[in-house]
Amino acid sequence: MVTLQSFIDNFVNMRVRDVVDIIIVAIVLYRIYLLLKETRAEQLAKGIVILLVLAKITEVAELYTITWILNGAMTVGAIAVLIVFQPELRRALEYIGRGRFFVKPLAEIRGENLSNVVEELVEATASLSRQKIGALIVLERHTGLNEVAETGTRIDGLVSSTLLINIFIPNTPLHDGAVIIKDDKIKAAACFLPLTDNTSLSKELGTRHRAAIGISERSDCLAIIVSEESGAISIAENGTISRYLDSKTLKQILTGMYETKNNKDFFLFKWRHVDNEEE
Repeated sequence: MVTLQSFIDNFVNMRVRDVVDIIIVAIVLYRIYLLLKETRAEQLAKGIVILLVLAKITEVAELYTITWILNGAMTVGAIAVLIVFQPELRRALEYIGRGRFFVKPLAEIRGENLSNVVEELVEATASLSRQKIGALIVLERHTGLNEVAETGTRIDGLVSSTLLINIFIPNTPLHDGAVIIKDDKIKAAACFLPLTDNTSLSKELGTRHRAAIGISERSDCLAIIVSEESGAISIAENGTISRYLDSKTLKQILTGMYETKNNKDFFLFKWRHVDNEEE
Protein backbone atom coordinates (compact mmCIF):
# COMPACT_ATOMS: atom_id res chain seq x y z
CA MET A 1 0.00 0.00 0.00
CA VAL A 2 1.39 3.42 -0.97
CA THR A 3 1.70 5.66 2.08
CA LEU A 4 1.77 9.42 2.19
CA GLN A 5 5.40 9.37 3.32
CA SER A 6 6.48 7.15 0.42
CA PHE A 7 4.62 9.44 -1.98
CA ILE A 8 6.44 12.46 -0.54
CA ASP A 9 9.79 10.66 -0.77
CA ASN A 10 9.18 9.79 -4.43
CA PHE A 11 8.16 13.37 -5.17
CA VAL A 12 11.29 14.78 -3.48
CA ASN A 13 13.57 12.36 -5.33
CA MET A 14 11.95 13.03 -8.69
CA ARG A 15 14.43 13.85 -11.45
CA VAL A 16 14.01 16.13 -14.43
CA ARG A 17 13.76 13.17 -16.79
CA ASP A 18 10.88 11.82 -14.66
CA VAL A 19 9.01 15.10 -15.03
CA VAL A 20 9.58 15.07 -18.80
CA ASP A 21 8.41 11.46 -18.94
CA ILE A 22 5.18 12.28 -17.08
CA ILE A 23 4.47 15.33 -19.25
CA ILE A 24 4.93 13.36 -22.48
CA VAL A 25 2.63 10.56 -21.29
CA ALA A 26 0.02 13.12 -20.18
CA ILE A 27 0.09 14.87 -23.56
CA VAL A 28 -0.22 11.59 -25.47
CA LEU A 29 -3.15 10.45 -23.31
CA TYR A 30 -4.83 13.84 -23.75
CA ARG A 31 -4.46 13.69 -27.53
CA ILE A 32 -5.86 10.14 -27.56
CA TYR A 33 -8.80 11.38 -25.51
CA LEU A 34 -9.46 14.17 -28.05
CA LEU A 35 -9.40 11.65 -30.90
CA LEU A 36 -11.92 9.44 -29.11
CA LYS A 37 -14.05 12.39 -28.04
CA GLU A 38 -15.02 13.14 -31.63
CA THR A 39 -16.14 9.58 -32.41
CA ARG A 40 -18.58 6.91 -31.34
CA ALA A 41 -15.69 5.14 -29.60
CA GLU A 42 -15.90 7.62 -26.73
CA GLN A 43 -18.68 5.63 -25.07
CA LEU A 44 -16.82 2.37 -25.70
CA ALA A 45 -13.69 3.78 -24.08
CA LYS A 46 -15.70 4.81 -21.03
CA GLY A 47 -17.09 1.29 -20.80
CA ILE A 48 -13.57 -0.19 -20.86
CA VAL A 49 -12.43 2.18 -18.11
CA ILE A 50 -15.43 1.19 -15.97
CA LEU A 51 -14.58 -2.51 -16.45
CA LEU A 52 -10.97 -1.89 -15.39
CA VAL A 53 -12.11 -0.05 -12.27
CA LEU A 54 -14.60 -2.80 -11.41
CA ALA A 55 -11.92 -5.45 -11.88
CA LYS A 56 -9.63 -3.64 -9.44
CA ILE A 57 -12.45 -3.16 -6.90
CA THR A 58 -13.45 -6.83 -7.01
CA GLU A 59 -9.80 -7.83 -6.63
CA VAL A 60 -9.38 -5.68 -3.53
CA ALA A 61 -12.71 -6.94 -2.14
CA GLU A 62 -11.55 -10.55 -2.82
CA LEU A 63 -14.56 -11.34 -5.00
CA TYR A 64 -12.61 -13.97 -6.88
CA THR A 65 -15.35 -15.26 -9.18
CA ILE A 66 -16.28 -11.82 -10.48
CA THR A 67 -12.60 -10.93 -10.78
CA TRP A 68 -11.95 -14.06 -12.84
CA ILE A 69 -14.89 -13.28 -15.14
CA LEU A 70 -13.83 -9.66 -15.64
CA ASN A 71 -10.18 -10.57 -16.26
CA GLY A 72 -11.24 -13.21 -18.77
CA ALA A 73 -13.56 -10.78 -20.54
CA MET A 74 -10.81 -8.17 -20.81
CA THR A 75 -8.31 -10.74 -22.11
CA VAL A 76 -10.65 -11.80 -24.90
CA GLY A 77 -11.77 -8.19 -25.37
CA ALA A 78 -8.23 -7.07 -26.19
CA ILE A 79 -8.66 -8.55 -29.67
CA ALA A 80 -12.15 -7.09 -30.00
CA VAL A 81 -10.80 -3.64 -29.11
CA LEU A 82 -8.49 -3.69 -32.13
CA ILE A 83 -11.51 -4.38 -34.35
CA VAL A 84 -13.89 -1.93 -32.65
CA PHE A 85 -11.34 0.89 -32.55
CA GLN A 86 -10.03 0.31 -36.08
CA PRO A 87 -11.29 3.68 -37.42
CA GLU A 88 -9.80 5.53 -34.43
CA LEU A 89 -6.47 3.71 -34.71
CA ARG A 90 -6.33 4.61 -38.39
CA ARG A 91 -7.09 8.26 -37.63
CA ALA A 92 -4.43 8.34 -34.91
CA LEU A 93 -1.79 6.94 -37.27
CA GLU A 94 -2.83 9.46 -39.95
CA TYR A 95 -2.54 12.31 -37.43
CA ILE A 96 0.93 11.14 -36.41
CA GLY A 97 1.98 10.79 -40.04
CA ARG A 98 0.80 14.33 -40.81
CA GLY A 99 2.54 15.73 -37.75
CA ARG A 100 -0.78 16.89 -36.30
CA PHE A 101 -0.97 14.62 -33.25
CA PHE A 102 0.34 17.26 -30.86
CA VAL A 103 -1.35 20.22 -32.55
CA LYS A 104 -4.23 21.83 -30.67
CA PRO A 105 -7.52 21.34 -32.54
CA LEU A 106 -9.19 24.43 -33.91
CA ALA A 107 -12.74 23.20 -33.40
CA GLU A 108 -13.80 24.11 -29.86
CA ILE A 109 -17.31 24.29 -28.44
CA ARG A 110 -18.45 27.89 -28.29
CA GLY A 111 -20.41 29.33 -25.43
CA GLU A 112 -22.47 31.55 -27.69
CA ASN A 113 -26.23 31.77 -27.77
CA LEU A 114 -27.33 29.17 -30.31
CA SER A 115 -30.80 30.61 -30.84
CA ASN A 116 -29.58 32.17 -34.07
CA VAL A 117 -28.63 28.70 -35.30
CA VAL A 118 -32.19 27.53 -34.75
CA GLU A 119 -33.55 30.48 -36.74
CA GLU A 120 -31.18 29.80 -39.62
CA LEU A 121 -32.03 26.09 -39.67
CA VAL A 122 -35.78 26.72 -39.61
CA GLU A 123 -35.53 29.40 -42.31
CA ALA A 124 -33.45 27.13 -44.57
CA THR A 125 -35.73 24.13 -44.03
CA ALA A 126 -38.87 26.18 -44.72
CA SER A 127 -37.37 27.60 -47.91
CA LEU A 128 -36.28 24.17 -49.15
CA SER A 129 -39.73 22.81 -48.32
CA ARG A 130 -41.51 25.54 -50.31
CA GLN A 131 -39.26 24.89 -53.31
CA LYS A 132 -39.58 21.10 -52.91
CA ILE A 133 -35.81 20.70 -52.81
CA GLY A 134 -34.69 17.49 -51.13
CA ALA A 135 -32.42 17.95 -48.11
CA LEU A 136 -30.90 15.94 -45.27
CA ILE A 137 -29.38 17.79 -42.29
CA VAL A 138 -27.84 15.89 -39.37
CA LEU A 139 -27.36 17.68 -36.05
CA GLU A 140 -24.58 16.12 -33.99
CA ARG A 141 -25.02 15.81 -30.22
CA HIS A 142 -22.72 13.96 -27.83
CA THR A 143 -21.86 11.06 -30.14
CA GLY A 144 -19.24 12.25 -32.60
CA LEU A 145 -19.85 11.86 -36.33
CA ASN A 146 -16.35 12.50 -37.64
CA GLU A 147 -16.35 9.14 -39.46
CA VAL A 148 -19.43 10.27 -41.38
CA ALA A 149 -18.07 13.76 -42.00
CA GLU A 150 -14.93 12.26 -43.54
CA THR A 151 -17.05 10.70 -46.31
CA GLY A 152 -18.08 14.15 -47.57
CA THR A 153 -16.54 17.53 -48.27
CA ARG A 154 -15.26 19.52 -45.30
CA ILE A 155 -16.95 22.91 -44.87
CA ASP A 156 -16.26 24.20 -41.32
CA GLY A 157 -18.43 27.26 -41.88
CA LEU A 158 -20.96 28.98 -39.66
CA VAL A 159 -24.55 27.81 -40.01
CA SER A 160 -26.55 30.11 -42.27
CA SER A 161 -29.76 29.61 -44.21
CA THR A 162 -28.24 30.89 -47.45
CA LEU A 163 -25.34 28.46 -47.26
CA LEU A 164 -27.60 25.51 -46.50
CA ILE A 165 -30.00 26.39 -49.32
CA ASN A 166 -27.15 26.72 -51.81
CA ILE A 167 -25.68 23.38 -50.76
CA PHE A 168 -28.91 21.53 -51.60
CA ILE A 169 -29.70 23.30 -54.88
CA PRO A 170 -30.09 20.50 -57.48
CA ASN A 171 -27.21 19.76 -59.84
CA THR A 172 -24.64 21.46 -57.62
CA PRO A 173 -21.53 19.52 -56.50
CA LEU A 174 -22.65 19.12 -52.86
CA HIS A 175 -26.42 18.67 -53.17
CA ASP A 176 -26.37 14.86 -53.09
CA GLY A 177 -25.79 13.63 -49.55
CA ALA A 178 -26.15 14.86 -45.99
CA VAL A 179 -24.92 17.95 -44.18
CA ILE A 180 -23.36 17.39 -40.74
CA ILE A 181 -23.76 20.22 -38.22
CA LYS A 182 -22.15 20.49 -34.79
CA ASP A 183 -23.10 23.43 -32.54
CA ASP A 184 -22.96 26.48 -34.83
CA LYS A 185 -20.71 24.98 -37.50
CA ILE A 186 -21.42 23.08 -40.71
CA LYS A 187 -18.75 20.40 -40.49
CA ALA A 188 -19.23 18.77 -43.89
CA ALA A 189 -21.58 18.34 -46.83
CA ALA A 190 -22.31 15.58 -49.35
CA CYS A 191 -21.78 12.94 -46.65
CA PHE A 192 -22.84 9.31 -47.02
CA LEU A 193 -25.05 7.90 -44.28
CA PRO A 194 -25.76 4.25 -43.40
CA LEU A 195 -29.23 3.05 -44.37
CA THR A 196 -31.51 1.55 -41.75
CA ASP A 197 -32.07 -2.21 -41.69
CA ASN A 198 -35.63 -1.75 -40.39
CA THR A 199 -37.90 -3.72 -42.71
CA SER A 200 -41.14 -2.52 -41.12
CA LEU A 201 -40.91 1.04 -42.45
CA SER A 202 -43.44 2.40 -44.89
CA LYS A 203 -42.56 1.81 -48.53
CA GLU A 204 -43.27 5.51 -49.09
CA LEU A 205 -39.99 6.34 -47.41
CA GLY A 206 -37.16 6.80 -49.88
CA THR A 207 -33.40 6.58 -49.53
CA ARG A 208 -33.10 10.02 -47.90
CA HIS A 209 -35.51 9.12 -45.09
CA ARG A 210 -33.99 5.66 -44.60
CA ALA A 211 -30.52 7.19 -44.35
CA ALA A 212 -31.77 9.65 -41.71
CA ILE A 213 -33.25 6.81 -39.67
CA GLY A 214 -30.06 4.78 -40.12
CA ILE A 215 -27.76 7.46 -38.69
CA SER A 216 -30.17 8.12 -35.82
CA GLU A 217 -29.99 4.41 -34.92
CA ARG A 218 -26.21 4.60 -34.63
CA SER A 219 -25.90 7.86 -32.71
CA ASP A 220 -27.89 10.32 -30.60
CA CYS A 221 -28.15 12.81 -33.48
CA LEU A 222 -31.29 14.47 -34.79
CA ALA A 223 -31.81 14.45 -38.57
CA ILE A 224 -34.00 16.86 -40.53
CA ILE A 225 -35.37 15.63 -43.84
CA VAL A 226 -37.10 17.61 -46.60
CA SER A 227 -38.92 15.50 -49.17
CA GLU A 228 -38.06 16.20 -52.78
CA GLU A 229 -41.48 14.96 -53.96
CA SER A 230 -43.82 16.80 -51.59
CA GLY A 231 -41.62 19.25 -49.67
CA ALA A 232 -42.77 17.63 -46.39
CA ILE A 233 -40.53 18.17 -43.38
CA SER A 234 -39.62 15.19 -41.17
CA ILE A 235 -37.24 14.47 -38.32
CA ALA A 236 -35.50 11.22 -37.36
CA GLU A 237 -34.34 10.52 -33.81
CA ASN A 238 -33.46 7.34 -31.92
CA GLY A 239 -34.41 5.20 -34.92
CA THR A 240 -37.90 6.67 -35.29
CA ILE A 241 -39.25 9.19 -37.77
CA SER A 242 -41.89 11.89 -37.37
CA ARG A 243 -43.29 13.33 -40.59
CA TYR A 244 -45.25 16.29 -41.87
CA LEU A 245 -43.99 18.88 -39.40
CA ASP A 246 -44.53 22.60 -39.82
CA SER A 247 -41.93 25.31 -39.21
CA LYS A 248 -43.32 26.17 -35.77
CA THR A 249 -43.06 22.58 -34.55
CA LEU A 250 -39.57 22.22 -36.01
CA LYS A 251 -38.46 25.36 -34.19
CA GLN A 252 -39.80 24.00 -30.90
CA ILE A 253 -37.91 20.74 -31.40
CA LEU A 254 -34.61 22.46 -32.26
CA THR A 255 -34.94 24.95 -29.42
CA GLY A 256 -35.55 22.14 -26.95
CA MET A 257 -32.62 20.16 -28.35
CA TYR A 258 -30.13 23.00 -27.99
CA GLU A 259 -31.43 23.93 -24.54
CA THR A 260 -30.79 20.39 -23.32
CA LYS A 261 -27.55 19.90 -25.26
CA ASN A 262 -25.36 19.85 -22.17
CA ASN A 263 -27.56 17.35 -20.32
CA LYS A 264 -27.00 13.59 -20.50
CA ASP A 265 -30.68 12.76 -20.91
CA PHE A 266 -32.59 14.18 -23.87
CA PHE A 267 -36.33 14.56 -24.04
CA LEU A 268 -37.54 12.56 -27.01
CA PHE A 269 -40.02 14.64 -28.98
CA LYS A 270 -42.89 12.53 -30.28
CA TRP A 271 -45.20 14.07 -32.81
CA ARG A 272 -48.31 12.62 -34.32
CA HIS A 273 -47.67 10.68 -37.48
CA VAL A 274 -49.99 11.60 -40.33
CA ASP A 275 -50.77 8.41 -42.19
CA ASN A 276 -53.42 9.59 -44.58
CA GLU A 277 -51.12 11.95 -46.46
CA GLU A 278 -48.81 10.82 -49.20
CA GLU A 279 -45.26 12.05 -49.41
